[in-house]
Amino acid sequence: MLQKERKRDIIAQFKLNENDTGSTEVQVALLTERINQLTEHLKLYPQDRHSRHALLKVIGKQRRFLAYLNKRKPGGQHPLVARLGLRK
Repeated sequence: MLQKERKRDIIAQFKLNENDTGSTEVQVALLTERINQLTEHLKLYPQDRHSRHALLKVIGKQRRFLAYLNKRKPGGQHPLVARLGLRK
């Protein structure tokens, strides 16, 4: 789980307006942070099948959000992907 302070920082960094907490960009950023945490956990515990399953579910959710963002704003996912450091 994300720590409250870290989650607040991510929301502040990716929000679109003052009251934004749930836009697609914010959700993708939060999911990316969760993916990074699960990846680090699996490096330490490679036999943890439950965490591997959770990682695959979160990756699928992130992909769906990025596809939605690309459909809603064509080309809108590219700046977000660059900011998050995805797809090297």
